[in-house]
Amino acid sequence: MAKSKQEELIGGVLERSKAKELLEKMILTRSFEENAEEMFALGKVHGTMHPSVGQEAIAAGASPALRKDDYLLNTHRGHGHFLVWGGDLNRMMAEFLGKETGYCRGRGGSMHIADVESNNLGSQGIVAGNLPISVGVGLSIKMRKSSQVALTLFGDGATNEGAFHESMNMATIWNLPVIYLCENNQYAMSMAFEKAFKIKHISKRACAYGLPGVTIDGNDVIAVYKAVQKAAIRARKGDGPTLIEAVTYRYRGHSKSDRQLYRTREEVKSWMKKDPIPRFAKLLNVDEKEIKKMESKAKERIRKAVEFAESSPEPDVATIMEGIYA
Repeated sequence: MAKSKQEELIGGVLERSKAKELLEKMILTRSFEENAEEMFALGKVHGTMHPSVGQEAIAAGASPALRKDDYLLNTHRGHGHFLVWGGDLNRMMAEFLGKETGYCRGRGGSMHIADVESNNLGSQGIVAGNLPISVGVGLSIKMRKSSQVALTLFGDGATNEGAFHESMNMATIWNLPVIYLCENNQYAMSMAFEKAFKIKHISKRACAYGLPGVTIDGNDVIAVYKAVQKAAIRARKGDGPTLIEAVTYRYRGHSKSDRQLYRTREEVKSWMKKDPIPRFAKLLNVDEKEIKKMESKAKERIRKAVEFAESSPEPDVATIMEGIYA
């Protein structure tokens, strides 16, 4: 008997219960981002923030394909990745609000959250800033003869930075266990992909450095899971890095100061038809009633996190120099 589409996409990769967990993670991530935007509008989030609404399938699919002892090197648009990696909602919201109970004691804010204890080596405000660091992490893994891998995330704009090319080259020369995952959300700040690249797919750049490059549907959580899992197996065997281009779209602006004058509403609407959450829910045969239940659960968890953050103490000015010198 021929397998159903659901069995082909889920049965051979994930159990249904695990697949539903991924859907819940996607819903939690979106709820967190939408709430964080509200907090920003109220002036409670300091600095700026870069929402990832629309890109949830990449965060939900990538981390679960790895082991708990692997490493995560994130970007400034990485709240979802931090959450799915195992981030605590209370501490994360406290960090957003600049409170002492946050992951970085309120010093990092939205763009620089890290949790070294869980091998989450932090987000980077500098475009492509985490790519050279990933080479160092990969080299450390190799020198320790460990079977760990490092997952490194970046946007399409980062692939036009020198750090991208230098890192790809070194990681390949030294055969390092690094997974390079590019979230191609169609815009590097305000520059459309087709205006910044002559090639159709960023993954084509992999051949210049001798590593495999693959382009996947970044709005398909199972495709993301499978690609990262395959890259991890290759890395653990000692075969070196992989470049994965996950094609997706961000519904919001580059940051909260972005007026989005460079794209049309029609374009955004066309991508919303490919929204990763209802798409995956449909594949899992999860009805509207169950989705609402998941959304309510996510919102309640976030409400409690906001409550915790708002009741947390502000950092003491006397500690301003702590964590700067070692």
